[in-house]
Amino acid sequence: MQVRKRSDLKELIRERKALVSVIGLGYVGLPLVISFSKAGFPVLGFDIDDKKVSALNKGKSYILHIPSKEIKALLRGRKFSATSDFSKLKKPDVIIVCVPTPLDEHREPDMRYIVDTAEVIAKYLRKGQLVILESTTYPGTTDEVMIPILEKSGLKATADFFLGFSPEREDPGNPNFSTTQIPKVVAGIDSRSSELATLLYSRAFEKVIPVSSTRAAEAVKLTENIFRAVNIALVNELKMIYTQFGIDIWEVIEAAKTKPFGFMPFYPGPGLGGHCIPIDPFYLTWKAREYGYATRFIELAGEINTNMPNYVIGALARSLNETKKPVKSSRILILGLAYKKNVADVRESPAFPIMKKLISMGATVDYHDPYVASIPHMRNYPEFEGVKSIKWSAKNLAKYDAVMIVTDHSNVDYKFLVAHSRLVIDTRNATKNVKRNRKRIKLA
Repeated sequence: MQVRKRSDLKELIRERKALVSVIGLGYVGLPLVISFSKAGFPVLGFDIDDKKVSALNKGKSYILHIPSKEIKALLRGRKFSATSDFSKLKKPDVIIVCVPTPLDEHREPDMRYIVDTAEVIAKYLRKGQLVILESTTYPGTTDEVMIPILEKSGLKATADFFLGFSPEREDPGNPNFSTTQIPKVVAGIDSRSSELATLLYSRAFEKVIPVSSTRAAEAVKLTENIFRAVNIALVNELKMIYTQFGIDIWEVIEAAKTKPFGFMPFYPGPGLGGHCIPIDPFYLTWKAREYGYATRFIELAGEINTNMPNYVIGALARSLNETKKPVKSSRILILGLAYKKNVADVRESPAFPIMKKLISMGATVDYHDPYVASIPHMRNYPEFEGVKSIKWSAKNLAKYDAVMIVTDHSNVDYKFLVAHSRLVIDTRNATKNVKRNRKRIKLA
């Protein structure tokens, strides 16, 4: 295997001849593969899931918003292949890590995927390779976790290999921004690593933002998602208060956002979902304790957002009581299982704690989601695996005592829903344009 010098790697990247590898071919990794392939780089994808690898090598996509024709185009151009054979990590010039960073049962960082991946890379690491971590994590991960593990290879960081961090900024299903249109924050553990990482991303992304250190880059992503989590918690709290006042929070937000300065709209809901906002803030909370700091704002926001499923269940119970129907023995339909609208991603969706709680209260619970035909394996909710979405029909809707809108998919006919349902608990203001049968709708 040829050893790359920094000057050689720099030239390979500049000419788009460097072999780029991406470890983890999910919602972050697969768009990255497509971006670098379209930019002209040869790309080798790695994943432990043989089904994903097989599908990609056949030109099939398993992510809803990525059409299979995109994968087929890469295969035709001979710019991409996927493998689960990690011994091939010796081949690439660049290794980009896009693995999950969940929380454990104590709501502390679960670093096993980063650690395990770094251990595998160390087995095959060669001189002159550039390694970049993209997984969202706490400040200090790149130098405190990645460097010691990678140096088990016998190679030394900055002397023998290059290392950087670039936070992923994917927003699945967002029609306004593709992966390469979102500015890319980049940093290296030293000036040489930073130079190479910046050059690499500048060849595929429209704009690259170099920052001074990997810790600063790690903090960028946490700051972005903490900002959103805290503001969502604020409007969730306002929703609960304004409801008691008889004030429609949605009307208030719509009016407030007409101010051309000093206000940014955030919207309430039944709880947070996705792999970022419910999880990332707690990575900083955990790390801050090491320095003797309590992140009170972040933890309070977490408490409010985590309690929202209980709040909307309470609203459902009160609305059922008005019809002289208890939650126990009621039939409830959850409309929308994905964590946000117009995607099939169910990670950390508030629908799951809502369903679990309702079932524990004695209700019969089903769901309908046009994007989720059946529930995949969920680490925290294995009991729901394989449950299928019910068929969308007037006859089926009429069977339920209440329908709770958890995810406001755009392709759902909400007029039809209200017309054929006894009671609709709307947690997303999805029925705002429905004029008839308004008495059947309860905002929650």
